[in-house]
Order: sequence, then C-alpha cells, then structure tokens
Amino acid sequence: MAEPGEQLPEEVLALIFRHLPLRDRATAARVCRAWAAAATCSVVWHDTTISCDCEREGTLLPYLSACLDHVHNLQLEFEPSREPSRRAATELLTALAGRTPGLQSLRLECRGEKPLFDAGHDILDAVHAICRAASALRHLDLRRLPFTLDDALVLQAARGCPELRSLFLDNRTLVGSVRPDSVLELLQACPRLRALGLHLASLSGSALQLLAARDREPFALLALRCACPEDARAPPLPEEAWVAVRRRHPGLAVELELEPALPAESVTRVLQPAVPVAALRLSLSGDTVGPVCFAARHYATSLRALEVRAAASAELDAALELLAARCAGLREIHCFCVVRPSVLRAFREHCPRLRSYTLKLTREPHPWMPTTVA
Repeated sequence: MAEPGEQLPEEVLALIFRHLPLRDRATAARVCRAWAAAATCSVVWHDTTISCDCEREGTLLPYLSACLDHVHNLQLEFEPSREPSRRAATELLTALAGRTPGLQSLRLECRGEKPLFDAGHDILDAVHAICRAASALRHLDLRRLPFTLDDALVLQAARGCPELRSLFLDNRTLVGSVRPDSVLELLQACPRLRALGLHLASLSGSALQLLAARDREPFALLALRCACPEDARAPPLPEEAWVAVRRRHPGLAVELELEPALPAESVTRVLQPAVPVAALRLSLSGDTVGPVCFAARHYATSLRALEVRAAASAELDAALELLAARCAGLREIHCFCVVRPSVLRAFREHCPRLRSYTLKLTREPHPWMPTTVA
C-alpha cells in the first residue's frame, strides 16, 4: 500500500482504471496530471465497453477523443429508441472511424425496442464508415442490431476489412437482404475468416464449395438463423457440399436457430445428416418432436447444446430422453416447458459433460434460470 503523499506507479493506476466505468475514468483523468496520463494510456482502453444509456454520455466525447487511438476492442451499447443514447453511439462510431485504423474488434449491443419503421440509417452509415477506415478490423458482431443488414454493408466489409476473422450478421430482423453472391465475395476477399453468422438464405452451395477448398484456412464456426420468409424459401444446400466442408474442416461447429416462421417442410430441408450441428435452438410453431428425434439420430457426436421452446407433451419427453441417451457429449440442455422427472434423470445419467440445464418439473415464474452442474 502506498504511503500518504506517495504516488502509485502509472502501470498500477492503469490496471485499476481499466476496471472503472467510463464516467469514473473521466473523473479520474481530472484529478491530476499523473492520473490523467494513466487514465488515457493504451492499457486502459485496449478492451473497452461503452454504454450510451445516459443522456450525459455525449458530453464525454471530448475526453474520449484523446483515447480513441488506443481502443482496439470495443463493445458499444445503446438504446435506439432514446435519442440521446442513439446520438452518442452514432457520434462515437463516426469519431472512431476517423481516428482509429487500429480498431480490431467491434460489437454493437442494442438495448430495448427500436422505433417502428426505423431502418437505422444513422447507425448503419457509421458502421459503413468503420468498415472503410478500420483495415485492421478482425471481428465484427452485429447480431444485436435490430436493423436490416444488406449487401452494401457486407461488400464494404469485404473490400475494407481483408483481415476479418469473424463476422456475425445473423440478427433478429424479419427480412433477409444479404444475397449469396455478396457472401461469396466476402469469403473470397477475407481468406482468414473463420467464423460467420448468417441468415440461411444468404448461404449457397458455392460458398460451401469455397470453404471446402484445399487452400482455405481452418474454419471454426458457422451460425445459421432461419427466421424470415427468405429462409423458408431457400433451396436445400447440397449434401455433398456439407460432406466436403466437414472433411476439410473436421473441427467445424454449426449453430442452427429455427424460428416459428419456418414451416415444417423447410425444417426438413434445413436439418441434414451431414451438417456438424453443435448447437440447435428450436422455437417452432409446428412439430418439435421430429427435429429433436432427428438430432438424436444424426448429431449424436457433434451436438453440444440444445434449446427447445415448445408445448409440454409425453412425445416431447420421450424424444428428449432418446437424445440424452445418444448425445453423451452434450454440455447444455434448456427446455422451456415442464418435463417429467425421467427426462432430468436421463440427462444427469447419460451426459457426463453436462454443465448447465433448464429442466423444470413444475411450473415456475419466468424467467426460468438454468441450473449449473458442479
């Protein structure tokens, strides 16, 4: 502990300041010159989370401008329905695009609901600017943006960010506007890309063929969301293409999310035996028992997480018990309906790697919290 009047070393102050909220960092920077130097050094800002949920947050931009060059990994949170929060986020992204070609990771988090008929042009224009300026960008996560993402954004990322390692576009909009040709150009322009999140309609057999090429660097994660009308109408991807991708990338994990908009005939096209599904989220308006049984039969070696939102039934309980018996590598199971006790026993007995589960035997108030396995 420092003696009265003794100044802590700058590196120690920096380690303390990096854990402070943004507003407290700004306050610390005004204490004295030594604290100002520590509060604005690169160690403090390398990994930064900024929340624009306060009207006064915009007043911090002058302070932030001295630190933007040091920001490499940024998580930015804002509320699109609150004008001050949204304006602060837009101004910060715009400033970042003009100052930091060294930005390596950007994750945008929308909190609350977006206004009706809001296309988000201000936010998306700022993201475009980031993609034009941040040539060193490696990770871009837009899953929490409630706005429709289009070809122009994907092509800008392809042309401006050749070092991309991960790009997540599988957000919760009800319209899919990214064409397969744009994804193909992205894969060609970013040879080191190893994780990609898309709506199903944006993926093509040609993209799978490109991923299966011998000179392709290892590809680790493909997250596919099936929720919009375009996804329901998408043609089935060739089984042989999935086989080739799996052979080229034996460590590939596919995450599938099937939403209520997907009709039963589309579900059967999406669930293919050759797909190495590691995570499956089912929230279907129709039959759920069939997909669970399909997963038990075909994804026994790859499945690590299952989430089911459906009505309780004896048939669903039986399907879950079958899956527990066959998927020994399962680490998470979350079922948001009441199940019979034998379902819980099956997962506890047959899945030794289980780490977390939501299996309720009686109705409880929501939200249902998962149980952690010690």
